[in-house]
Amino acid sequence: MSLSKTEAKQLLERLVFESDRPNDWTQDVWGLSPTLGETAARLVDAFNALVECCPEETLENLVQGLYRQYLEEIEE
Repeated sequence: MSLSKTEAKQLLERLVFESDRPNDWTQDVWGLSPTLGETAARLVDAFNALVECCPEETLENLVQGLYRQYLEEIEE
């Protein structure tokens, strides 16, 4: 089954940020440390830029590989 870029981004967000939205995660980090919060904000910006410039097929392969690895780790 093929994933759209939007679906792949949502799956990556769940994998990386778990139940938080990226902006909520950034605010949480910012609350702990403004210096780390700035870094978190740049990380989310980079995440979004990479998702946008990545071809759909490459993004889909990345998501599938990361989820496969994640499932293997939780089975151990």
